[in-house]
Amino acid sequence: METELLIQTHCKRLKRPIVARHYRKFAQEAAQANQPYEPYLLALLEQEALQREANQERRRIQAAHFPVMRTFDTFDFAAVPTLNKAKILELARGEYLTQCENILFVGEIGTGKTHLATALGLAACRQAKRVRFYTAAGLVNELTEARDERRLLHLQTQLLKQDLIVLDEVGFVPFSTQGSQLLFQFCSERYQRGSMILTTNLEFAKWTEVFGDAQMTGALLDRITHHCHIIECHGESYRFKQSLKTQHGS
Repeated sequence: METELLIQTHCKRLKRPIVARHYRKFAQEAAQANQPYEPYLLALLEQEALQREANQERRRIQAAHFPVMRTFDTFDFAAVPTLNKAKILELARGEYLTQCENILFVGEIGTGKTHLATALGLAACRQAKRVRFYTAAGLVNELTEARDERRLLHLQTQLLKQDLIVLDEVGFVPFSTQGSQLLFQFCSERYQRGSMILTTNLEFAKWTEVFGDAQMTGALLDRITHHCHIIECHGESYRFKQSLKTQHGS
């Protein structure tokens, strides 16, 4: 009894909750199998390491603030035949992150751009990368609030620490002059320092309608599309097709 209390106490001090939870079970299994001490200790430490990794992954996913969890397993590539599935799955390996490259999904509303961007973001979380998901309007609002509250530099510093920023729905709503400038500044600071995944339903020629200033828009596109994987998503609405499929299957 005293030994068990001491083990629990030391595990708590050393922050080894999984060891404390499983040591007795593993010890009984090792004794029954007549295993030497080293394999028992290895199995116990592996359990601790695996659980810690799982906990860290869960925290990274929570910190990303994905609006809805989306994976490649639930994406029907056949519904968007213009997509290069092999290219998407290659990007999911995450090499673009080490090169600070961007990914830009361009296409009509409902063609799966947000789904794919989220799935890539989730894959990055599982590769131990720090990810943050925003809508373009949401990021502009947060940057504006931070500027008004004199904490813009702090927010920018925190965002630069992210390995990946997912910026959804660029072009859905036009920005004010100040909002456009803040978003331009943000993208400029990330240029070649961290990756972004962007989704947009606008052709590049129409971005000026959202950002207002043609010169600034040109400079923004120049930074975003340099070292960028541009994925075109064209065709009928993916969501509409999925809805029809569900109805026919019911």
